[in-house]
Formats: sequence, C-alpha cells, structure tokens
Amino acid sequence: MVSRILNSFLALLCIFLLWSIPQSAIAAASTVTEPTAEASQSPMLDLFQELNDLSSQALKATNEGDFPTAETYWTKLIERFPDNPAAWSNRGNAKVSQNKLESALLDYQKSIELAPQAPDPYLNRGTALEGLGRWQEAIADYNKVLELSPQDPVALNNRGNAEAGLGEWDKAVADYKQAADLVPNYAFARGNYALALYQTGETAEAIRTMRNLVRKYPQFADIRASLTAALWAEGKQGEAESQWVSAIGLDSRYKDLDWLKNIRRWPPAMVAAMEKFLNLQS
Repeated sequence: MVSRILNSFLALLCIFLLWSIPQSAIAAASTVTEPTAEASQSPMLDLFQELNDLSSQALKATNEGDFPTAETYWTKLIERFPDNPAAWSNRGNAKVSQNKLESALLDYQKSIELAPQAPDPYLNRGTALEGLGRWQEAIADYNKVLELSPQDPVALNNRGNAEAGLGEWDKAVADYKQAADLVPNYAFARGNYALALYQTGETAEAIRTMRNLVRKYPQFADIRASLTAALWAEGKQGEAESQWVSAIGLDSRYKDLDWLKNIRRWPPAMVAAMEKFLNLQS
C-alpha cells in the first residue's frame, strides 16, 4: 500500500528543497558575482531531477509489486535527502508490503519526528500496528489522524478495523458507516460496514447492503463471498451458489478459512456462516 503522502510528494518538492539544500551550498551561491540565470538555477534543477528520478523509480517498482526494489530506491532517496518525511513513510510502506512490520515502525517514527503535524505517517503506522495485533496503539494513531484531519474516511475505516480486532463491533459499525457516508464510493468501507452489521445480528440490513454493493460493484469479490455465506445461512441456497461461482472466479482465497480469519479478518459470525457453506459444499 502506497500512502496518500505519495500523491502530494512532488507538490512538496519546493518546500523539501528548502530543507535539504546544504547551507554551505547556499552560502557559496550567494558569493558568486553576477551569475547567469542558467547557472544559478542549475543546482536546484539538479536536485529536482535527482529527487524526481528516485521517487519515480520507487513508484514504478511499487506499481509493479516489486517492493524490495521500491524499498531500495526509497533508501537511496533517504541517504541523499535524510530530512524528507515522505521518503521515510513510503519506505515504511514498502516494508509493510514485505511483512517487515517492526522495521516499518521505525521508519514511520522517523517520518513523524520530521513532520509531526502530517497525518499520513500516523495512518501508515497504524496499519503496521494492526498487522502486529497491537489494536490499542493502532487506534491511538488513527485518533491522531482524526485530530489532525477530522473526518478522514481512511482513518475511520481503519479505526473500525482495529476496533473489530478488539471485538468492539458496535464502535466498528459506527466508524465504517461514517467512513462510507463521507465518501459514497468508498466501497470497502461500506463492505466492512455490512460485515460488521452481520456480526452484531443486523442480518437483514447487512444482506441488503451487500446486495446493493454487488449491484454497484459486480467485481467486488469480498462482498460476493460474504453474501454467499449470508444467503446460505438464510436458506437461499440457489442464490448463494450463484454468488459463490462469481466470488471464487474473482478470488479463490475465499475458500480458505484460515485466510478469512487471520488475513482478511472477517467477523467471527461471517466466518462461521462461510464454514457451514463450505462444509456442505464439500
């Protein structure tokens, strides 16, 4: 996962360069007698180009799923520009994608030290803490994001995930709903809301929400799979099997209960419903 801090990365270059150009270079430039415009701009343009090249290579590797290479490029950028909080945060993201969670936490901490008022390093650190099952610490980071950026939908959704990890399903329902209401096309938050509703016993509303999502996002495997389990539990076997054919065609992992419990982290009631469906199908 690449954080939203990447999206504003190039927009911050001018500010970043003011942090990063050595004072000795600035002093030397000030002593040059009547420099040409081209000569005075050249060092800064070179810095822009170097920064752009490194970040572009890191992004390219990330988009290709080559996270070790992405980490290497972020490391090179950090070595050249150690006071860039975005580089530290994004190297942390590359490490999270390799499940190097403890090491990622160190990078996020450094990013936070450099930019304590930026919300994204807290958001990213919260995700790593979730991966380690440190739910309360993750919630604290998401609370910090919401303090800095009220009504941040990603922080709300992620806080719901951490609350779900603690079994605080009513809180999770509220956060998922708020996230989805803030951004109507935030399909995954609405999907999480549906699953959390199912866990709290709001079965009819959960199924209604799942149906709406499937109509709007027919390639949404998570919701097709959850709707399969919910419909089967309601005795609607034909419709459940139809949804299952589509779900498993999109993503075969949904027949792996261990993955559902520990990686996707479905609610227990949803996992139990899927287990019944799979047992009767086998």
